[in-house]
Amino acid sequence: MVASVQLPFEERSLGSMSLASDHVVSTPSSGGESEIAGRSLTQIAWARLRRDKVAMTSVVVITLILLFAIFAPVICKLLGISPTEINTDNVSDFGGLPNGFKHSGISWQHPLGVEPQTGRDLLARLLYGSRISLLIALSGTIITMVVGVVVGIIAGYSRGWLDTALGRFMDIVLAFPVLLILLALSNPLTQRLEVSFHMQPNSARILYIILVLSLFGWPYLARIVRGQVLSLREREFVESAVAMGAGTRRILFKEILPNLWAPILVYASLLLPTFIAAEATLSFLGVGLVPPTPSWGAMLADSVRYFRVDPAFLFIPGTYLFIVVLGFNLLGDAIRDALDPRAGRV
Repeated sequence: MVASVQLPFEERSLGSMSLASDHVVSTPSSGGESEIAGRSLTQIAWARLRRDKVAMTSVVVITLILLFAIFAPVICKLLGISPTEINTDNVSDFGGLPNGFKHSGISWQHPLGVEPQTGRDLLARLLYGSRISLLIALSGTIITMVVGVVVGIIAGYSRGWLDTALGRFMDIVLAFPVLLILLALSNPLTQRLEVSFHMQPNSARILYIILVLSLFGWPYLARIVRGQVLSLREREFVESAVAMGAGTRRILFKEILPNLWAPILVYASLLLPTFIAAEATLSFLGVGLVPPTPSWGAMLADSVRYFRVDPAFLFIPGTYLFIVVLGFNLLGDAIRDALDPRAGRV
């Protein structure tokens, strides 16, 4: 008879843990031998992000943009510039073009130049315009995430008529032409908000854009979440929770929801720049804020008329908007790769 020899825990576990090298790291023990320590999904994803130079560059750019937006009043006060103050001394009497540096008006006092006709500082308007755009994008993203996740979880976990009804409702919402609805209903709905809630015109327009973008954006996320829940509801941990008598609410939001953070975070990081571009598009089409409140889209719309004589008026806000959207898109792609279990190991 051959005697069975029981190996130490570290040696017995080494073979199985080597199959998931992303989840373990070797740490030296007090006796000089290496021990295997587990790593959570968050630690693995963060380790991958730190090794991604594009992701780290995007994080730095986005952080700077957010800081510029938050402290825009402080920056403008320190530089002595204003986003709404009209200064005709900065423009010529003939044609209203900015003075200096080939009609852009760029100087030490106005680092990015001034607007034609009005002489308002372009840097100040960019900073204040970012506050509006980021407010709309962040608020719309949060509302979209909440509605999409809740509806998607309920539709994926339930069976029968409720799943069918929610699925058909998503199809109906997706069938609406969002851009046409935004353009057609802008004036009547914003006026209704002003009268019913005694709101200022700009506040009513901001609320209108947030609500419309959110109400027509959640079905995309709901479909993604529903597909994930259809697979998760058959897993062992869900069946164990059901067998132990756990309620439906606990199963949905305590058992299933924590396993959905990866697709939710990826979708949120990609939806945010989409809403930023959508707000700029609406302002460009004349559905945005009321002048002289600064907006990226309104600045682009005004700059088209002066493209030949003042190209900087178009390229500066256009480049800033391009950098913001690109930074969020690159970060979203990096988060998706970091949370993908089939991606390269670190």
